[in-house]
Amino acid sequence: MKNLVLLGGGYGNMRILSHILPDKLPEDYTITLIDRMPYHGLKPEYYALAAGTKSDKDVRLKFPESEKLNIVYGDISAIDLDEQIVSVGDTKVDYDELVIGLGCEDKYHNVPGAEEYTYSIQTLAKSRKTYHTISDLPTGSKVAIVGAGLSGIELASELRESRSDLDIRLYDRGERILARFPEKLSHYIEKWFKKNNVTVIPNSNINKVEPGVIYNHDEPEEVDIVVWTAGIHPVSVVRNLPVDVSKNGQVIVNQYHQIPTYQNVYVVGDCANLPHAPSAQLAEIQGDQIADVMTKQWKNEPLPDKMPELKIQGFFGSLGDKKGFAYVLDRPLTGRIASIMKSGILWLYKYHNG
Repeated sequence: MKNLVLLGGGYGNMRILSHILPDKLPEDYTITLIDRMPYHGLKPEYYALAAGTKSDKDVRLKFPESEKLNIVYGDISAIDLDEQIVSVGDTKVDYDELVIGLGCEDKYHNVPGAEEYTYSIQTLAKSRKTYHTISDLPTGSKVAIVGAGLSGIELASELRESRSDLDIRLYDRGERILARFPEKLSHYIEKWFKKNNVTVIPNSNINKVEPGVIYNHDEPEEVDIVVWTAGIHPVSVVRNLPVDVSKNGQVIVNQYHQIPTYQNVYVVGDCANLPHAPSAQLAEIQGDQIADVMTKQWKNEPLPDKMPELKIQGFFGSLGDKKGFAYVLDRPLTGRIASIMKSGILWLYKYHNG
């Protein structure tokens, strides 16, 4: 019996499972899914869990059920590409084909104290911890959010709706929020923050963090909690693989999403070096292609000379419960319509995944 092993129950591997179950997996194959959690986490919604506007059950889904699917729970400590073994604590799992979809963790850019003294929304467990810490803060407490990308923006806005009594400060390295996108989006978001008393600090450079203190351009500012949303990179077990990686630690893959020197190993999602920024949407598109490649190989069919381009439609963001923003097909959208569209996409995803 051959074993297809999927590392991580994120968007990419969920998409692969949806393609090959129940009837595209060869009879002589089983699937082993390894994850630290007993469910699929909706990572793009973790900001709402941390802010306290969504509950734990709102940001997770059950894994699919199948007689051919075995699930192993635990943290992956090592991946031996030569011996084709994955270590999960004291458990060893052999594989014939492997899909690495272990996601990312915070990147602290060598800022002293950032890893030790900041909170995170990168995992469900860390988001829970962030929520509990924020919920215990007294009125008037200062919350510093470092990084004004999509995660930072959504966390700041959702937290404002959850806790109107907090002093929320969003630190942005750029001149304006979402500087790589049309000014319409930046101005709309900044206007919402101004109206709702969220302080945006542009051109910031957080170069040190201590307990209760954040340093912006070496100037200390007293805060009660710091949440770090200022960058990501693949988890360490992936960054340390003996393969070619990018400067950010993402694995270099060929057009079939395989590691060139280990073509029975695929990399999906945040761990793969791709021409687009990591996102759930990108992981799903990759998952579609990986499932197609594996299916063709199982049938001994030739692979295409050139794989389809990875086309990203855009992104959606929330500003609290009723407002939003989006960049879709090279067009900015703002207001209620963007919020409704994002909610609709989330509803459809939950519907199609059980």
